[in-house]
Amino acid sequence: MSAFLIELKNADLTLGAGSAAVHVLKNMSLSIEAGHSVGILGPSGSGKSTLLMVLAGLERLDRGEVTIDGTALGPLSEDALAAFRGENIGIVFQSFHLIANMTALENAAIPLELAGRRDAFDVARAALTSVGLGERLEHYPGQLSGGEQQRVAIARALAPRPALLIADEPTGNLDGETGRQIADLLFAAQKESGTTLVLVTHDPALAARCDRQVHVRSGEIADDGLKGSDDGHPVQGGRAAE
Repeated sequence: MSAFLIELKNADLTLGAGSAAVHVLKNMSLSIEAGHSVGILGPSGSGKSTLLMVLAGLERLDRGEVTIDGTALGPLSEDALAAFRGENIGIVFQSFHLIANMTALENAAIPLELAGRRDAFDVARAALTSVGLGERLEHYPGQLSGGEQQRVAIARALAPRPALLIADEPTGNLDGETGRQIADLLFAAQKESGTTLVLVTHDPALAARCDRQVHVRSGEIADDGLKGSDDGHPVQGGRAAE
């Protein structure tokens, strides 16, 4: 078994067609060790959020391979991919993506219910309590602050105890102090569970809290935080990893 939870090899992806086509990922390669936290940085339009969607199995590559925890995503059917994602990948979005007519408890239980867990609500309740929302279980998203909604989203992502936690600008819609609290919570939860965390952010201070920083520009990895290393780690990223 590989020591890498994530192995991305020669990933190539174009979105759109004809004159609207955009070459988003260009022969990108990246490996991430299990249990590590990695911050993805880059200007708008650089491909960093698309990279996350590929790792989450929400975008399929035109060419190349993506393997998560030993499972190649490319050959999986849509149903098999959804099942794999539900069991192994937690996702936290910038805009929370909570269902307005469901309570915090119901929102957090969704992935567990989809996985057929009979203990879905018990596990969701414990996850919400762990992020400080034990007294807000029956509140609807509209009754919660932005920080509380993001806590629900984090609880929902972590409840199945995924091997991989993906976060796309998790503090982007929050004020500075609330964002710091959410970042503290996210990293504490990642350390406690031992999951691998990959997050996209425009905030260098947030990325600096990760074990490693990967800089993406124009669909390619410009610097993956390992180049020039003499600690025995392989160089990853772009054509250097071929």
